[in-house]
Amino acid sequence: MDKNFREEFTQIIKFQPPLYKQRYQFVKDLVEKYKPKKVADLGCADCSLLWMLKFCSCIEVLAGLDICANVMKEKMHTLSPLPLDYLQPSERSLTVTLHHGSVAHKDPCMLGFDLVTCIELIEHLEESELKKFPEVVFGFMAPSIVVISTPNSEFNPLLPRVMLYRHPDHKFEWSQAQFQSWALETARCYNYSVEFTGVGHPPAGMEKVGFCTQIGVFMRKYPQTGESVQSEKPTEAVYKTVFKAVYPSLKDEKYLQNAVISEVIFTAQIIKHRLMSKHKEYGDEPERKPKFQPSMDCFSDHLGKLVVEKNMEPFVSGNEVYIPLTTIFSFPKVNRLCGTFEKLCKLIAGKVTLSSDGSAVMFNIEHENEEN
Repeated sequence: MDKNFREEFTQIIKFQPPLYKQRYQFVKDLVEKYKPKKVADLGCADCSLLWMLKFCSCIEVLAGLDICANVMKEKMHTLSPLPLDYLQPSERSLTVTLHHGSVAHKDPCMLGFDLVTCIELIEHLEESELKKFPEVVFGFMAPSIVVISTPNSEFNPLLPRVMLYRHPDHKFEWSQAQFQSWALETARCYNYSVEFTGVGHPPAGMEKVGFCTQIGVFMRKYPQTGESVQSEKPTEAVYKTVFKAVYPSLKDEKYLQNAVISEVIFTAQIIKHRLMSKHKEYGDEPERKPKFQPSMDCFSDHLGKLVVEKNMEPFVSGNEVYIPLTTIFSFPKVNRLCGTFEKLCKLIAGKVTLSSDGSAVMFNIEHENEEN
């Protein structure tokens, strides 16, 4: 649980990658397999696992819980959005929240999660907390999947610097049989199935020792009904929220509008540049209408043909350039962002200079001509 002790005890046996990274990768692989939208990490400590999971595109809600607020606060800034997240908002929404509290207590903020991870947590619990833990996690929270990892005490003799337990805060360390007995009984009581695996292979010829870290993956057998969840809700919140970050998302109309406006102006500017280059080739002869040919290095052949076939060519009239919105909407990124032509018109209304009938983006090139 505490990184200061993670691999300090491994002298002869060296795990590559380090054992804590193997545990995190195990969780990440599970996320990529089952695509949970809401994930909670109990005993999140320095938030390293949460930081890794925030990059998983399926996750929309991340929550961390730990009994030590100071440990969370040291690294919680790593969970904040970066400037790039605002410049290029994601198509998904993401909210990250950290709570200070005990896994022995129930709080409604921990309801509704698809996956709950307890990585190197249970061995830190006092006996009274361990007794309450199954009811809180499996009975009250009742996620679809629970992952619990804990040290395998049978591996300890292979770790020279381990005298009793691997960490001074550990209250116990279970053998494979002890962990499996506890896990099977817990699964039976709360209608879960459980499969056992682990990370950190033993040396060749010592396979019976088992993994250095043993892992139980619990799968809920039956869906949790809304009524049963409601009946279990405590009347008051007991956790204290110490951090919350809401990432910019294209699902938010404000960020979507900014993205669409930027993309429309960018696309129109490229089209205008190509058009003006072509216009200069023909000179100012009014009887010769320049034909717009989109740059194939920027846009696909298919869309180039689409623009020409549907007569959606931009044109120059006096000191003004007109780029039809239908042309701009035909380009992939604009189309994907807006979904419908009507939405495009709504999002750019009053934000982009349009022709009098609102059908085209308009540029005045008088000043450009003067500069040239």
